[in-house]
Amino acid sequence: MSEQSLPEDTREGYADELPEYAERVLEVAERIPPGRVMTYGDVAEWLEEGGPRQVGRVMSLYGGAVPWWRVVRADGALLPGHELGALDHYRAEGTPLKEASRAAEGHLPRLDMKRARWDGGADAGAHT
Repeated sequence: MSEQSLPEDTREGYADELPEYAERVLEVAERIPPGRVMTYGDVAEWLEEGGPRQVGRVMSLYGGAVPWWRVVRADGALLPGHELGALDHYRAEGTPLKEASRAAEGHLPRLDMKRARWDGGADAGAHT
C-alpha cells in the first residue's frame, strides 16, 4: 500500500509506526552476538513467521538501526552495495571469513557460514 493511498488522517502517524513483524525481526538481529550471523531464513524460522524475502524486506527498510551485517544471505556472499562496510564490521568483530579465490568477482571474501552461523542458542534469551 503506498502512502498516497492512505486516508489523509492516517498518513502522518503511519510513517512513525514500525510494523509489529518488523520490530520482531529487528529484535532478533540485535540478539545476534558479535562475530556471528543468521541468514534471512534463520530469522524467519526463529520467529516462526514469514520467510527469507520478508526478513530481507524488513532489513532493507528498517535495518539501519541494528547490526544489519549480522543478517546475511545463506550462501555467505556479502550484501551487494554494502560489501565494504559489512567487511569492516566482520573484521572488527572477528567474524569467520573465507578468502576469495582469484576468479571471484571483486576478490571479496565470503562469510564462513559453517563457523559464523548462529543458531540462536545459548545467548538467545527468551524465544520471541
